[in-house]
Amino acid sequence: RPFNPGNFLVHAVSNIICSIVFGDRFDYEDKKFLDLIHMLDENTKLQLCLQAQLYNFFPTIMEYVPGPHKQLAKNFEKVDRFTTEIIMEHQKTLDPACPRDFIDAFLNKMEQEKGNGHSEFTVETLSRTTLDLFLAGTGTTSTTLRFAILILHKYPEIV
Repeated sequence: RPFNPGNFLVHAVSNIICSIVFGDRFDYEDKKFLDLIHMLDENTKLQLCLQAQLYNFFPTIMEYVPGPHKQLAKNFEKVDRFTTEIIMEHQKTLDPACPRDFIDAFLNKMEQEKGNGHSEFTVETLSRTTLDLFLAGTGTTSTTLRFAILILHKYPEIV
């Protein structure tokens, strides 16, 4: 029977990115993980609305205008809190001699750059970079895989 592999691909790709960035993967039924995926999916849809696009150009004005762009901002804050919590946990359990993932490697580099006042290796940069890797990687990779499956289905002689 036909089925849409979209959710399966998003979950799998997100978990792979989580294992690289956070050093751990989530159970596919984990509530935090499912909430995270839901927020990412919702943000993808909300970014297409006119108010969200206007917010990109007129953020100060749009702060006072109601609309779906407000939910978009709330979701980004929740995802940012999620990554910040993981970063704080990594800071507590960091072993510089044995980095577990991207966050540990970044924290090690932060420690090396501690005396450099112009260093871009800060907790805020780590949080934003982690968020970017997670957000960009999940959407683009799962969409690419979805289209690859579609092409292979349409042209089975390729295989």
